[in-house]
Order: sequence, then C-alpha cells, then structure tokens
Amino acid sequence: MVIEKVSEITDEIFNAVTKLVPQLGPHKVPPTREELKTLLRSDASTLLIARYPDEKSEIAGILSLTIYRVPTGGRSIVEDVIVDEAMRRRGIAEALMLYAIDLAREGGADVMTLSSNHTREAANKLYQSMGFQKRDTNSYIYKLK
Repeated sequence: MVIEKVSEITDEIFNAVTKLVPQLGPHKVPPTREELKTLLRSDASTLLIARYPDEKSEIAGILSLTIYRVPTGGRSIVEDVIVDEAMRRRGIAEALMLYAIDLAREGGADVMTLSSNHTREAANKLYQSMGFQKRDTNSYIYKLK
C-alpha cells in the first residue's frame, strides 16, 4: 500500500474524489476541480490518497487533514476519510490515519480530532482501536451556505 500527499489535481485524482465522496452518503456532493485546487493551495490543508496494493494501483481511499494553531496549542482535524466500498477491510483507512497522525505531529499539533457518524460502525471501531477517545462534548454546526 502507498499513501501519497496530493500536490496537484490530476484527472485521476479528480475522478477518484468524485467517485469516493458520494460513498459517505447520498447527500454528499463531490467538490469541483476548482474547489480541490483551493484545498491544495491552503497551507493548513493536506489531501492524502491511498493506492492499494502498490504505487501503480488505482486510488482506493482519501483523507483530508487540516493543521492549525489556536491560542491554546496546535490542533489538527481529520475529515472525509473515505475508502472505496470495494476495497474496505484491507487496512487502508488505518494506513491513511497513521500517515495523517505523523503529519500532524510533524506540523506541531498537540491533538487530532475527527467526527464520525454513529452509523459508521467499522470506522468508529477503527478510531477507538487506534486510541481516539470519544469526547463528551456538544458538537455544533452553523451552515454558512
């Protein structure tokens, strides 16, 4: 398995993201090519891809990592961990997460957060097995668009 940081949006990457994002749920709309380019231009954000089983294979999964600083320390957040339905249960999500943890640590983050829908049982088990702790907090969202 190979994990790579995306440095440019190729047709292959755009097509993979377009295929993978709806697998999070029917309400999830894939980003445009320009939105992906904006993600890559951000110094705080990193898009990772996983190829399985080797570097010549198709993209099997993605992960988005953001590292940022607040007055109380360095933070990181993982979003959109998506492994193709046909490629699950092969350690791809865990490999993406371990790579992201290393990047966050190197980037000065003290903690990493993520959220996962309670219905995504396998994902939640994975995160807990990796040492993520379920937080007893209120999570809020304010839609700007």
